[in-house]
Amino acid sequence: MTKKTIIMTFISIFIIVLGIGIYNFQRQETSPLHPDSENHTVIDESSEQDETSETKDETNEKPSTPAAELSKEFSMAIQNTIKFFSGNNTKIVAIGDSLTQGVGDSTEQGGFVGILDNHINQNKKIATFENLGKRGNQTTHLIKRIEDPDIKKSLKNTDIVLITIGANDIMQVAKENFADMTYDIFAAERINYEGRLHTILSTITNLNPDASIYLIGFYNPFQQYFEHIKELDMIVDDWNNTSKQVADVYGATFIPTKDLFTNEEANLFADDHFHPNKNGYQLIAERILDYLVVD
Repeated sequence: MTKKTIIMTFISIFIIVLGIGIYNFQRQETSPLHPDSENHTVIDESSEQDETSETKDETNEKPSTPAAELSKEFSMAIQNTIKFFSGNNTKIVAIGDSLTQGVGDSTEQGGFVGILDNHINQNKKIATFENLGKRGNQTTHLIKRIEDPDIKKSLKNTDIVLITIGANDIMQVAKENFADMTYDIFAAERINYEGRLHTILSTITNLNPDASIYLIGFYNPFQQYFEHIKELDMIVDDWNNTSKQVADVYGATFIPTKDLFTNEEANLFADDHFHPNKNGYQLIAERILDYLVVD
């Protein structure tokens, strides 16, 4: 199969999947549970919900062996983090796109940010989390948002910054070029993404030179369907490598997530087949904890 044929095959299937995703996004946009607001929200401290109170949506999720085995390791990571934060009122700001916001988490607890908050603060308030994630954000949007006075204030007064950004940049390239989608188009836009990411990290670093910044990498949501299309993995790997290189320039820590979503036996995606579900977000939360404790 030639590269052109592979790309055209991907285009046909991608349009179908993308259509499903856009439909789900639009339906969520009109839902009162997902207000489209620029205002940032603080995630309130809440106790861990009992497993028997899971919502009807959660019961539709297939049991995930990795998620089930995660409990012991996750518990150990939580304990190590609690010891790491002990004696400090650590402030953590999470900013970025829908992955930070927690879209796809059927428990409506805020994805990986909510998981970190609930578990780290389950016995004693030792960290304050502020979720500034906004669905649909690209790097261009985030550059503008970090100039907002309220967001500037949050970034200036935090100890840790968690960032997810760039996935919508990749999706935008796909939507704008679906009739003639090639690897070279993504490679060219990656250079522009690199420049915008420099702007984001330099701005945050200048606002708060003492903050520890963590840039969370991309996963490949289409791996489960199009494993044979190697260009997809190449695109994700290239953009991840660029993200890490830029993070290194500013002393930020790059956190990879691509490997977490390669298990075909695990159900880690929400109904839109793009965002993580509760299990997927838990894997991301554990990975973040590993990096927090190391630092």
